[in-house]
Amino acid sequence: MSKVLRIGTRDSELALWQAQTVLDFLTRAGHRAELVPVKSTGDLVLDKPLYELGITGIFTKTLDIALLKSEVDLVVHSMKDVPTALPDGIVQAAVPERANPMDIVVHKGLDFLQAEGVVATGSLRRKAQWLNRYPQHQIVDLRGNVNSRLRKLNENPWNAAIFAAAGLQRIGLLPNAHATLDWMLPAPAQGAMLVVARKGDAHALEASRELNHSTSALCTSVEREFLRTLEGGCTAPIGALATPEGGKVNFRGGVFSLDGREKVILEKEVDLAQIEGFGSQCALEILGSGGRQITEAIRNTHSG
Repeated sequence: MSKVLRIGTRDSELALWQAQTVLDFLTRAGHRAELVPVKSTGDLVLDKPLYELGITGIFTKTLDIALLKSEVDLVVHSMKDVPTALPDGIVQAAVPERANPMDIVVHKGLDFLQAEGVVATGSLRRKAQWLNRYPQHQIVDLRGNVNSRLRKLNENPWNAAIFAAAGLQRIGLLPNAHATLDWMLPAPAQGAMLVVARKGDAHALEASRELNHSTSALCTSVEREFLRTLEGGCTAPIGALATPEGGKVNFRGGVFSLDGREKVILEKEVDLAQIEGFGSQCALEILGSGGRQITEAIRNTHSG
């Protein structure tokens, strides 16, 4: 009998849903598996915006340590939370089929869009893009898991809050009063899950392989390569979305100033046969078109 695969996960409802999805797949494929919930620093520290916590991988670090210490065999992450460089000794095992990558606004009526209003989000990327489109609005910080963020929206006199569509859809909490932000560039790899394992763990890697969705893995790799080249992480408003169209991949990506006043956006497509290095190429074009000044100004802000 093969050993039980221990699946590490954050203990929020959404993270547990994602990990359970992986467990169900492995079980159907004939593997023995169990969930091992672990609380991350990002879940414990809720009184500071993400970008003030000082490190990338705020939601993944605790799980990565558990994996390297062989306390778990697989870890399921929201891929957008994962730093573009995995820790030494940890490798990508699978990218399951991606869900809806877009952002949505959950609102109490949309009359405020052309007037003054207050919108809640803990994301610099969402804040910058919202202010670029609606500079008259005030942005307030919103932290916590999706359940607590929805509750805070209801309890406060805010007009709206911004969420990833996939998170609310996965756990059945998508309110009727929402609108898709088709103009907002999502976080690189938003809507995708990432399964990682220890390097050299043949059993875990082999068991996970059938979970992999090749198109989702390809598109998210382009987006993460774009992010890595721009040196974004949690501290810069960077968005990217790669979508397959026939034998091509269409890419939209951009970087924004913290106040949303400046932006550099690129849209480009490439044949699948020429996809290698495409994300980095797009990032270099962004940097050469004014993006470098934006990212340097952001770095100076944080270093100052």
